Amino acid sequence: MPKTKSRKGKFTSVSIPIPLFRKIEEHIADTGFTSVSSYVTYILREIVAESASESSSASSAKEDQKKVKERLRALGYLD
Repeated sequence: MPKTKSRKGKFTSVSIPIPLFRKIEEHIADTGFTSVSSYVTYILREIVAESASESSSASSAKEDQKKVKERLRALGYLD
């Protein structure tokens, strides 16, 4: 994991292209989001949570499949 410079508070800066920033501003107008930063933070949290969920589901499915194969092998259905 890359190290980041220690900064005041618990935030860091991420640069995005100005046209994208403007589109996000338009997108969040009249919503509950108070800033582009709060919206981007929300979206990134959603993506990370979804990714983590998919990863754990995939590993869980692999574990389940392994257990089924072991059981079938123990019962003599697989070599």
